[in-house]
Formats: sequence, C-alpha cells, structure tokens
Amino acid sequence: MNSKTIKLYDEKPYETEFEATVISCEPSEKEAGKYIVVLDKTLFFPEEGGQTPDKGFIAASDEKAIVSDVQIKGDVIYHETDKPFDVGAKVKGEIDFVHRFSNMQQHSGEHIFSGIVNKKFGYDNVGFHLSDSVVTMDYSGPISKEELAEIELLVNKAIYENVPINAEYPSKEELEKIDYRSKKELIGDVRIVTVEGYDVCACCAPHVRTTGEIGILKVITSQNYKGGTRVSILCGRRALEYLAKEHDMITELANDLSTSWESIPDQFKKQQDEIAQLKRALSDAGEKILESEIQKLPESIQNVCLFADKESDPNVVRRSVNKLVQTREGYCGIFWGNDTEGYRFIIGCRQGMNSNDILNELKKKYQVRGGGAPAMVQGSLTGAGEDDIRNVFENHNM
Repeated sequence: MNSKTIKLYDEKPYETEFEATVISCEPSEKEAGKYIVVLDKTLFFPEEGGQTPDKGFIAASDEKAIVSDVQIKGDVIYHETDKPFDVGAKVKGEIDFVHRFSNMQQHSGEHIFSGIVNKKFGYDNVGFHLSDSVVTMDYSGPISKEELAEIELLVNKAIYENVPINAEYPSKEELEKIDYRSKKELIGDVRIVTVEGYDVCACCAPHVRTTGEIGILKVITSQNYKGGTRVSILCGRRALEYLAKEHDMITELANDLSTSWESIPDQFKKQQDEIAQLKRALSDAGEKILESEIQKLPESIQNVCLFADKESDPNVVRRSVNKLVQTREGYCGIFWGNDTEGYRFIIGCRQGMNSNDILNELKKKYQVRGGGAPAMVQGSLTGAGEDDIRNVFENHNM
C-alpha cells in the first residue's frame, strides 16, 4: 500500500521544481504506453475540487517524462507519465507554472465572487468547475444581469485593494469557531482559505498571495440553471486574452460596416430590417411566379408536379399546394432545389385520398426523408432529377 503523499503545493504554491523519491510505478490500466507513478512528495496539484490538474514533467538522469494527468485517491497522489521509473529512484519534478498561476488566478477570483454572492444573497455555490478554458459556478438562487454586473464591479474592487489571501489548517477547536463556506461535509484536516474582508472557504487548491495578482475578473456568460444561476467567469491573463479577441472582432466588424463600434447595434438592426424586407419581397415574387405557373396548367392535368426556385419560402410553397388541391382531383406536389443537391417538397391531396401513397412511390425509387398526414406530406429527396420526379406523378394512378 502506498503511503501518504506529502503535498508540497500546500505550503509552496509558487515553487516550480522539487525532488522526490519514486514509491511505485505501474503500467496504466486505461492507456497503453502510460504509467502511474507515486512519489513520496509532489508539487503537482491533482484534479480535485472541480479544478484541472497541474502539467509538467518528471525526470531521472536522462529520462524525462511528461506528466499528462494527476489524480488523488485518499491521501495518495498518482502521476500519469509517458515513461516508467524505477522504484526508489530519485527524481526531479517541474510544473508548468504558467498553467498553475492561471488556475490560481481563476480559483482565487471565484472565491471572492462566491463570497460576495453568499453575503449579498445568501446563495451557496453548489457547483464549480475550473477547466483550462473557463470557470463555471452554479449558485442556488436567481441572479439578474444587473446584479451580476454589480458583483463583477465589487470583485474587481477587491482585486484593486490587493488584500492578502491566506491558507491554513486550523486545529479542530479553532475550526469550530470559524464561519466558513463549504460545498460538502468535511472530515479530517480542513484547509481554510481566507480573502480578508470578502470570503472564508474550505479549499484544497493553491491560491495567489494577494487579490491584486488576480489582475481582473470578467463575467462571460450566465443562465438560469436548475432553479438557480450558472455563471462563467475568466480572470487574469485568460480574461485579458478574451477581451482582446472580443475587441479585435468588434473592431473588424465596425470596419466592415464602416461605422464606429458604438453604432454597431443600430447598423446591425438596420441591416436585419433590410434583409427581412428583401426576404418578404423575394417571397412575394416567388408566390406570384408559382401562381402564374399554376394558372398555365391545363385543366386536364390532375396529378400536378411543379418545380420552384431553390430559395423558395416553404410557407409560400404550402399555400400554393393548398390552392392546387382545391382545383385538382389528384396529387399536387411542389419541389424546390436541384438535381445535384436534391430537393425539398410538399405534396397535398383532397379529402378521401392519402398523400403518403405517392410519397411511398417516391421512396421505392429514391432516397426520401419525410412524411405527414394523409392531407399533406413534406420532406426531402435525393438521387432523382426533375424528369424522374415528374414521371412518378404522371404514371401514378389515383
């Protein structure tokens, strides 16, 4: 049985290198070419408390192994590597501090955010996930957009104040006197992270030393979730990179629209209105063309098959099929598309008939998806040309 791993990251979250002894090394049961290494001590923070693990490598002599995953079970930390190590070997480890520090910024920012939410609304943080791209928190009650904006300002105020963030393991007696947040019942040693004036929370992860090191916090998205609110945030460099991309996108859009960024919403609405007007005009023109085609049809034709423009409005097609059904005894279908990409269609008929009959004829010969009630069916068709489809209608007996 492996002994308890000493967690160097608890006391030395800013250290990047360490030396350790290999306690065990076994081939991974999940992936060939991977090994699970246990050390007597480690700086690598494992996947725990909703946070992704540290990255880096472990080396012994000339052998250098990439650490691709770190997990914890009980008091033992397991490192997944791409090379094996001898038991008892002395190794050196090095963590990716850029990744570590980014996670520290995100997690410390989340603590302040959740602490303010708890004090302001009494809501608990009932879900937390710190991935390599975004931080997501679930709160136990509703928070409006305006309230989130206010919380964001308060968090950034705490960042500007540059107050200390302290992590410690209080004694059992001391812990009983501390009013702290926790997502679950805790046993054994409890690590308390305190952001002076803003939050006191049980947490196992590394944090920055002062709030100023967080840099900035930005709310990215929010939504109603299971009766509460799901919020996504970014802190520090991640927030800066996000805002830089957003700025570049807005600048490019403003240039394309030949306007200032403040006028983009008005310009966008204007363009949407113009597009809607053009669509209505196109739809009206398409309906007139179909009406003209219908009027040209000889009265002797009972099974009608018409082909409309590829960009036809389905609502126009449906109205046109309904008009045909009123004047014809047979099946009335309108198809729009082309021979290469296929066609969409709507087929109707009078009461007492079943549009699925001719639909089934089409399905026997071509690739057809769709269906509907006896009065009207709709769908799509590939593998047939105009002449092929017309022949089905012309040769179908009512």
